[in-house]
Amino acid sequence: MLTPRHFKAVFDSPTGKVPGKNLLLLVRNNDLDHARLGLVIGKKSVKLSVERNRLKRLMRESFRHHQDNLIGWDIVVVARKGLGDIENPELIQHFGKLWKRLARSRPTSEVKTETAGVDSPDA
Repeated sequence: MLTPRHFKAVFDSPTGKVPGKNLLLLVRNNDLDHARLGLVIGKKSVKLSVERNRLKRLMRESFRHHQDNLIGWDIVVVARKGLGDIENPELIQHFGKLWKRLARSRPTSEVKTETAGVDSPDA
């Protein structure tokens, strides 16, 4: 997500929340054919810029690997105190679990069936 308007839409009316260790995922449907990621990592929660950048890099990489399961959502990751103290392997594992939990929470009614051509009057 790039604009403040996109972030505001997720913050104002999230359709789901997934709490994790030292962070919170806010989720909203976006009616697009891809997922979008927004990161909120403030100086108050993670002091050093090196740590903030490391976290952003890891979050983006983890999201990239799991984005096929997250289609149609805007996801904002809000960092909390202590997130910068977690080591890389533990963070990668933690985000993997969060993405899977988020994918499981998706309603299954969105399965599309295509019967065009079989029952259509034009056939």
